[in-house]
Amino acid sequence: MCDVQYNDYEEVMSMPEKDLVQSYITEMKRGSLVLAVLGSFKSPYYGYALLQELQDKGIEIEANTLYPLLRRLEKQGLLTSDWDTTESRPRKYYTLNQQGVKISRELLKEWKRMQESIAQIYLGE
Repeated sequence: MCDVQYNDYEEVMSMPEKDLVQSYITEMKRGSLVLAVLGSFKSPYYGYALLQELQDKGIEIEANTLYPLLRRLEKQGLLTSDWDTTESRPRKYYTLNQQGVKISRELLKEWKRMQESIAQIYLGE
């Protein structure tokens, strides 16, 4: 079995290096999911529809990650929820509340600031 992989830059990486890079990528994505989820609430969503929306936008997230995150954001006071029982299958719709809007804006500002700082480091801008 070959222990060498090629990344996007066609550099040779050993499997331990590739595993390390993948763990950092996972950590980076985990930190960005709250921002992506909060930013998706232009209107109310139920879990599965939000999952589809995020995946359609290229955000890799699984249901077993999204649903606990939605419950946590609701518990933290950033989302509110209501059950819609008019359909044959009841659905819990989440809505971004005023506190969620405020926090989302602050997180986006910080994310942009960090992005600019990192660009300065790598690109010398």
